[in-house]
Amino acid sequence: MIELHCHTKISDNSMNIVDIMELAREKGITHLALTDHDTMEGLEPAKKIGEKYEITIIPGIEMSAYDFKRNTRAHILGYYIDPYHEPLKRICDPMVARRHEASYKMVEKIMNLGYNIDWPLVQSYAQGGTGVYKQHIMHALWDKGYTNGIYTDLYKQLFSSVKNKPGEAYVPVEYIDVREAIQTIKQAGGIPVLAHPGQFNNFDAVQEWVALGLEGIEVWHPLHDAHVEQLAHYYASTYNLIETGGSDFHGLYGEHHDELGSKNPGLNAMIALKEKAVSQAALSSLP
Repeated sequence: MIELHCHTKISDNSMNIVDIMELAREKGITHLALTDHDTMEGLEPAKKIGEKYEITIIPGIEMSAYDFKRNTRAHILGYYIDPYHEPLKRICDPMVARRHEASYKMVEKIMNLGYNIDWPLVQSYAQGGTGVYKQHIMHALWDKGYTNGIYTDLYKQLFSSVKNKPGEAYVPVEYIDVREAIQTIKQAGGIPVLAHPGQFNNFDAVQEWVALGLEGIEVWHPLHDAHVEQLAHYYASTYNLIETGGSDFHGLYGEHHDELGSKNPGLNAMIALKEKAVSQAALSSLP
């Protein structure tokens, strides 16, 4: 079984790498791509832990970006990236810092609204990760009895990003340009893949991004119904893109609670990504 979209506690999963490997082994997953948000920090440890569990780790990342031309967000997955690529790290580290700072400001707003939480408490849920996410804030509010889950009405009330009526604690985050994300993944030896295009309706940009180096599109994802899968397949066929898929696993912090391995794209997807990465590496070594 193949899993090409999985996060860890290093970004916004409630589970650490060891727990994920144990779960993956139970489910018969043989190849697993770790795609934490805007960080490569867990890739080397995961590779070593994966060897213990006889699971091949595909080094990946999910970059949080923005399509300024169309005024919408976009996430770009990168597969078979160099975990030590400095230019990619220099782009990602400020993004992680901006998200963490926004979370701090959101916690301040929530405290001012009268909720009995504080920053050290929220940070405790993110221990072992790269920073605080909204899920960690909601976990603190959950344990304090203000809600009964992560993605509840309170989440929408606090964090909604609707422009004419933002959430009570909403703080915007500055994202990198999607074009820069695609090109930097390529420079890091990786294969750029458009993540869950149905979520942000990124289909209109596919042709333009292919010209910049986009090489795949996520067809199977918990947010995609049959219609969106067909649409993603159409774009993959039209622009000769690798069709990928994954559960976008976040453990307790998953919005749709899809199980690890539930969106298996098949062995051919993994082989196509690997062959593309090998081919790209070979071309880059030519004199």
